[in-house]
Amino acid sequence: MIQTMHSSLSHLFSPRSIAVVGASATPGKIGAMPISLLRKYDYDGLVLPVNPRAAEVQGLTAIAGLDAVDTPIDLAILAVPAVHAAAALERARPGQIGGAVVFTSGFSEIGAQGQTLQEQLCAVAQARGIRLLGPNCLGFMNIRRRVYATFTPAAAGGTVAAGGIGMVTQSGAFGAYAFCMARDRGLGLSHWISTGNEADIDVADCIAWLAEDDDTRVIMAYMEGCRDGEKLRHALAAARAAGKPVVVTKIGRTQAGAQAAASHTAALAGDDAVYDALFRQYGAVRARTIEEFFNLGYALDTWKQPPQGRRLGILTISGGVGALMADEASDAGLTLPSPAPDVQARLLERMPFGSPRNPIDVTGQAVSEPGLLLSAAEDVLAGGTYDAMAVFLAAAGSSEALWPTFETFARTMQARHPDVPLAISALFPPARRRELEALGCLVFADPSAAVKTLAAVVRPRADGAPVAAMPVAGQACLRGTYNEVQAMETLALAGIPVSCSVVVQDAEAAVAVARSCAGPVVLKIVSPDILHKSDVGGVKLNVLGDEQVRAAYAAIVDASSRHCPQARRDGVLVAPMAPAGVECIIGVHRDPIFGPIVMFGLGGIFVEVLKDVSFRLAPFGRAEALAMIAETKGYAVLAGARGAAPADIDALADALVSLSTFASQHRGELASVEVNPLVVLGQGQGVVALDAVITTVSAAATGQARA
Repeated sequence: MIQTMHSSLSHLFSPRSIAVVGASATPGKIGAMPISLLRKYDYDGLVLPVNPRAAEVQGLTAIAGLDAVDTPIDLAILAVPAVHAAAALERARPGQIGGAVVFTSGFSEIGAQGQTLQEQLCAVAQARGIRLLGPNCLGFMNIRRRVYATFTPAAAGGTVAAGGIGMVTQSGAFGAYAFCMARDRGLGLSHWISTGNEADIDVADCIAWLAEDDDTRVIMAYMEGCRDGEKLRHALAAARAAGKPVVVTKIGRTQAGAQAAASHTAALAGDDAVYDALFRQYGAVRARTIEEFFNLGYALDTWKQPPQGRRLGILTISGGVGALMADEASDAGLTLPSPAPDVQARLLERMPFGSPRNPIDVTGQAVSEPGLLLSAAEDVLAGGTYDAMAVFLAAAGSSEALWPTFETFARTMQARHPDVPLAISALFPPARRRELEALGCLVFADPSAAVKTLAAVVRPRADGAPVAAMPVAGQACLRGTYNEVQAMETLALAGIPVSCSVVVQDAEAAVAVARSCAGPVVLKIVSPDILHKSDVGGVKLNVLGDEQVRAAYAAIVDASSRHCPQARRDGVLVAPMAPAGVECIIGVHRDPIFGPIVMFGLGGIFVEVLKDVSFRLAPFGRAEALAMIAETKGYAVLAGARGAAPADIDALADALVSLSTFASQHRGELASVEVNPLVVLGQGQGVVALDAVITTVSAAATGQARA
């Protein structure tokens, strides 16, 4: 299937024959621009203008319709009004046209009437085996093969260099702007693609195709939304497997969904959190600004490989700017290890007025003493301590007299330390900057941008390979509603350790169970209709002795009856108090696009106030679970902050994997899961779930599960 899709899109994006339906000789018309561009940039394939009212268009013989062509056509460009698009394509024979680009608007973006026209167009294309790009799009460009299937004026103002960046965008306006930005910044493109309404081909299809394209090394994508989460996951996985970095700008970073949800997981899993999890999980690098979007694409296309870790070495001729860069590095999560003591001693011997720590201030002496910069860098990197190096040269880069020093420095560093990416911040003339970039160095005018870019492109983990979605076949179906005990039993079967508990129907039975526990117990109301038991007085902790148990039982029954008179009550749970540990919360939220999303966070203030949580799309493996835990600020608590013993992080990761598998197996039935708290015991002692809520899709739809 993948090969078939790749082959069909290759006909479209690398055509040897192009028919322009609605071809025009009038400058400025959308039917004129692609022919003008194809001729201007010397496209060497066949171009067929289609216009029933003209014998020739721009010096090329015109035909009346696609049915007048006997030979196969790789690409048809439709530049006709929306009401005529389907009819124009219908004149083609089945199998005659490989792909079509539809420029015109007036389809689904305008409402129901346009949606009908779009459906008619898709039906015609599908019947004839034609892949559609658009409608309502600016088309595409294949720079290396000089294919300009677009009407954007941006291309008429000059093309970009052929290079290794494949760019795909859902927005035509942004796409035209991005094309101009790439041209102005000297970025080389392999392809530029605008997807428009995405009636057939979407951004995910393009990412997957670019992942297999020999001319593409880096993929840059601009997204406004996604309708097929599974397809996007597979596309990002394909790019990762091909070793091609993906830089994504996804707009709409506000929390648009799950505002009134009952669980913490749903309330925190807004649209942006889910996309963040997706990109992190599949190794895509997210850009938050347009400047960052281009900086990241530039870096990943220039360097032979991105940094392998977060250890940064800074060389600067200005101590103040070095401090600025150090602050940026700290904010971005980079570390600044100092050189070894013997290296520091040697540095001070050569530059007595400098600073041998990190940032390493080589002072203006590096400008007056040509070999100092190189020798200092060589000495610092000899121990293998650093994953990347940032160098600040200020205005010295503009000095033509110093150019041989800087060129020798860059050339030698790239030859001797090819695995240590180098970013130089200086005011180089454009021609000199391009020479350094050709050597594999990044060049920035702004040292802060250099550091931020280095931090953003640190190579994603190689051990977090995506896990295939688990099949539903053979799995028992979920029941309609769950009380706490039923939820805990279900999760125990899924591999999540739970506390031992007994449900009783009267106070004396509660006393009998409590006596067998030989210590303090907890009593909780059991009801599928009461999610937050503490809020209604349905929980009593550290209950010890017969009288306290009787009183606690009575108080729970009375409080739940008063606060939730309509709630079903299945009894009162009695369980031993859990041993001391770190309280966490894990949960599942069902995203309408991507399916089950798993959340992790520490309990209490961390989730309630600080919202210190992480997300992943289910299912995932142990390496991903460990990364999910480590990226929270609360990780330090689990690791043993301030001399405390570390918690059992491995057991916590296993619980997250089990939950993700359970969620994937029941993705069609499950609305949400919340395990709160999940107590993480000391290292090697495991975890234990003390409370759980499972809400099925059917229960959520009928309102059976409520607080």
